[in-house]
Amino acid sequence: MSLRLKLAAITLDCADPEALAAFYQRAMGLEAHPESNGDFAGLTREDGLFIGFQRVDGYEAPRWPGQGRPQQVHLDFTADDLDGAEAALLEWGATKPAHQPGGERWRVLLDPAGHPFCLTRS
Repeated sequence: MSLRLKLAAITLDCADPEALAAFYQRAMGLEAHPESNGDFAGLTREDGLFIGFQRVDGYEAPRWPGQGRPQQVHLDFTADDLDGAEAALLEWGATKPAHQPGGERWRVLLDPAGHPFCLTRS
């Protein structure tokens, strides 16, 4: 039997779903899901991919690069202008950890809830 799955949704745990959704909405230009509320917020992409953000009481951010609290999820994004994209993301609330294993090829940033993600050239 051959099986081909289509990714339909990604959900990230966080302390403030609306704030984290606003960060990713600004970064990716996605539409806010109409059923977002204080405990859950979502974004949808034109092809139907849903990115959700759910409130978790006592949420603790992953520790990059250590594994004391592992990253649990890791998103990768591409940008034509790596420096410009990094500057915008930092302005919007991302942070840049000291540990940068990609050199000039890619950059690791942390979203406002502490999830690491990579930014690389298109």
